[in-house]
Amino acid sequence: MSNTIRIKKGLDIKLQGKAELVVETPLSSATFAIKPSDFKGLVPKLSVKADDIVKAGTPIIHDKYNPEIQFVSPVSGKVVNINRGDHRMILEVIIESDNKNDSIEFNVSGWKSAGREEIIKQLLDSGLWPYIIQRPFGLIAKPSDTPRDIFVSGFDSAPLAPDFDFIVGTETAAFQTGLEVLSKLTSGKVFLGLRNGSKLSSMKGVEINYFEGPHPAGNVGIQIHHLKPIDKGINVWTLSPQAVLFIGRLFTNGKLDFSETIAITGSEVKSPCYLKTISGAEINSLVAGRTKKEVNERIISGNVLTGVKSDSNGYLGFYHNQITVIPEGDNYEFMGWAMPRFNKFSVSRAYFSWLNPGKKYRADANLNGEERAYVMTGQYEKVLPMEILPVHLIKAIIAEDFDKMEQLGIHEVIEEDMALCEYVCTSKIEVQQILRKGISMVVKELG
Repeated sequence: MSNTIRIKKGLDIKLQGKAELVVETPLSSATFAIKPSDFKGLVPKLSVKADDIVKAGTPIIHDKYNPEIQFVSPVSGKVVNINRGDHRMILEVIIESDNKNDSIEFNVSGWKSAGREEIIKQLLDSGLWPYIIQRPFGLIAKPSDTPRDIFVSGFDSAPLAPDFDFIVGTETAAFQTGLEVLSKLTSGKVFLGLRNGSKLSSMKGVEINYFEGPHPAGNVGIQIHHLKPIDKGINVWTLSPQAVLFIGRLFTNGKLDFSETIAITGSEVKSPCYLKTISGAEINSLVAGRTKKEVNERIISGNVLTGVKSDSNGYLGFYHNQITVIPEGDNYEFMGWAMPRFNKFSVSRAYFSWLNPGKKYRADANLNGEERAYVMTGQYEKVLPMEILPVHLIKAIIAEDFDKMEQLGIHEVIEEDMALCEYVCTSKIEVQQILRKGISMVVKELG
């Protein structure tokens, strides 16, 4: 039985550059990358060396402390470079595609009658396990744990986010298979969060709930909070719709298929649309010839709230289904924020955007100020639809007060849940960075 949950707190940031529901073919990406920085809490160890020949599904790196968790090549080809940073830290492993797309094959014929341990082994061996994220803390799930429930948010409410109804709509059979596989991993329920009218409402064997309201209604953490909250000692797993598709394809065909449809969005994109690519592709292959080049541009792998700054030489993030291109905002503005204007968005009515609530804006990456005194304004509470005290939580993290962090709800949130708090923050506090620091402290304390 499904129900509709109405989210009242939050904020929809209306930006120019929403992708049209058209799929185009980008330039072919010559190389692909696995980046350890995409994975929270990972201590990477190499499974290959330069010049090794690999197939789609060949392990590239693994976790030092959980070696069964592997990160595999999305394509067949050759390992051409292993880029390292300070202290020989692995930054990225570059694979040159041979355009054959040969994949390691897996025997999945009996998966419907297979037990939980067999399914887990298939997901580990195939390299799809890193798509399963545990709550609390937003880390890759531990195979030895059994989740109370599994949650999938079937829509994204972030600025300019891709439409998963459009992306998944042509592969609903594989998506259904993916959900059935996930149901074998928990003794609880698989929850699927959707918007009303979603094409995925026909999915079977899951509990479907509908969410109305502004961002962050599409965040799986918000959905967990309103459906079946977690606390210390309770473990649930979460996946994106794209991850469910990858799993469904594997257990349908016995082969890995990392092809995905992503949205290229933002005010600096000539014709925002959807692109068919492969996980870990070169960003240059996706944006080449598609941006306006009128100003200095900020290329973001992901959305404007939680995405990662990149450049044309970078690679699509492991968990990202979107590229956003906006102005860098490095030009001088006369009188700065003090100049009255109609072309800037403001939550606090500092500008006149409140007179035209439907207008879409050409936002840039300029912070319009620097960090200042951290004061109580009530802004965070207006955009965070959770029963926690966000300012007190951030202050507890800054003070490194472990007990207060736990009491104030650090087990319920990760960066994406509080990204809007950072956006509206008068004090320009790096909320997401501080929150991750606090989570790391709690993980270390709990062992």
